[in-house]
Amino acid sequence: MFRALVVEKDDEGKTHAGVKNISVDDLPDGDVLVDVDYSTVNYKDGLCLGSGGGLVRNYPHVPGIDFAGTVAESSDERYSVGDKVVLTGWRVGEVHWGGYAEKARVKADWLVPLPDGLTTRQAMAIGTAGLTAMLATVALEEHGLTPNKGKVLVTGAAGGVGSVATAILANKGYEVAAVTGRPETEPYLRGLGATEIVPREAIAETVKRPLESETWAGCIDAVGGDMLARVFGQMQYGASVAAVGLAGGPQLPATVLPFILRGVNLLGIDSVMQPFENRVKAWNALAEFLPKDKLDDMIVPATLEDLPQLGRDILKGQVKGRVVVDVRA
Repeated sequence: MFRALVVEKDDEGKTHAGVKNISVDDLPDGDVLVDVDYSTVNYKDGLCLGSGGGLVRNYPHVPGIDFAGTVAESSDERYSVGDKVVLTGWRVGEVHWGGYAEKARVKADWLVPLPDGLTTRQAMAIGTAGLTAMLATVALEEHGLTPNKGKVLVTGAAGGVGSVATAILANKGYEVAAVTGRPETEPYLRGLGATEIVPREAIAETVKRPLESETWAGCIDAVGGDMLARVFGQMQYGASVAAVGLAGGPQLPATVLPFILRGVNLLGIDSVMQPFENRVKAWNALAEFLPKDKLDDMIVPATLEDLPQLGRDILKGQVKGRVVVDVRA
């Protein structure tokens, strides 16, 4: 028996999350059994922990879209007992039981070897948010972004993706302008390497002019909605925006003018179904370019018992940095 955070639905259709003991026999089928060390909290986790169950379709359910740990059993030749592994995406924690437990059983195709130079705790300080931030950075650079082009805007900068993106970009020599609606996070963001703080209200609303001054050489956007529409009109000629989230809503009240008059590129970043090779490339880049001291500054420690409240908090935009859940604490 081992501990897990289990979400169950009652006869009235309401969901309830709590820590309980379950058996290895309760776990879903898979090629690899992992002793989980750490997990984390993402926006999707908040949805799965919410009162309506969000993305969950079948109950009981163990959420947690990310985890890192050690292989305990494997029927796949790619992984041996004792190997350190990371899992993000593949709808684990949504339709397949996830990482909010001391053990998880998954398909071998979903795993990535833990890169040299990272611990399992650091890997979960990175998690889906950090992987997404690196995928976005790679995409921008593949479309011509270099440090000498000018400032890079990061929206939702105090959140998970934004925090890691700010630290990565600053470490690579970029001048980072961080957007936040929480003034108290300014010292935190400057500590990650941001050189400019942009108040959310200064950029949150669309304007009548579809084109403004060419300000940003690139952008990693975790907000979407009106803010993303506004950002398009402020991009330099030929610049790119990597869209990674929709905290501000899925609608996009924009015009095509920035795209056809300035050649602005909109790059969609998906981390859920990324091929294995892209995941390995991104994780190795994270191990190389994400400064470990900055990573430690982002960490907010948590336990399984903390997760229901953290799920509510992240949906309200009240989580700063990267929550690391010690599932054995």
